[in-house]
Amino acid sequence: MLKADSAGQNILIIEDEESIAFGVRDALQHHGHQVDICMDGEAGLERARAGRYDLLVLDLMLPGLSGFELIERLRAEGSRLRIVVLSAKSEESDILRGLELGADDYVCKPFSPRELLARIEAQFRRFEMDTAPPPELQLGPGLSVDLQRLEVHRGEEVIALTPREGDILRYLVQHRGKIVTRDDLLVDVWNYANGNVETRTVDIHIVGLRRKIEPEPAQPVLIQTVRGKGYRWHDAT
Repeated sequence: MLKADSAGQNILIIEDEESIAFGVRDALQHHGHQVDICMDGEAGLERARAGRYDLLVLDLMLPGLSGFELIERLRAEGSRLRIVVLSAKSEESDILRGLELGADDYVCKPFSPRELLARIEAQFRRFEMDTAPPPELQLGPGLSVDLQRLEVHRGEEVIALTPREGDILRYLVQHRGKIVTRDDLLVDVWNYANGNVETRTVDIHIVGLRRKIEPEPAQPVLIQTVRGKGYRWHDAT
């Protein structure tokens, strides 16, 4: 599930040395993260493109496609996935190349597992700061939301948001550009143990929220429906 805090993030490890891949996986799982492993560059790129991960731990020397090429392709496609390189290539030129291509951090092998975990947690804290919704959202002419007071201002009219609607809105905005599933919302906003629950509460709340914040509620543009998958926030232009 997508998470707004640093615990329980979805992490993809692309590393062809089994001992390192499984060691890092075990350490991350111990800290509450969900972790997948891929040992091939081409296959790893396809997994990373799927959009279900919050961070990528990436080796550079991979079969099929190098880590450098993988970073370059993801960034060329507009991916904002956080990337932490974990590589034996420790020359300054390699480190600079990785960062210039778009890696967010670079850890050299041999490495301390505690340092790697600290670097990963730092990326999640930075992500929270980068994506945190502003106290006031401008959604269109004469239309704004005060997230602190839970008020929608439509011209001269002030409409109250419920605390749950405020939580949904913050979550969608913080994960702007990503598909947020109903399961994500049930687990991360409603705090269900899992999303395997027969309920229409998510859809009902989304309909109510759209009535309050959409410029044209019958034709929503801010909270977009992704058919068969969930919802995606689109910033007002």
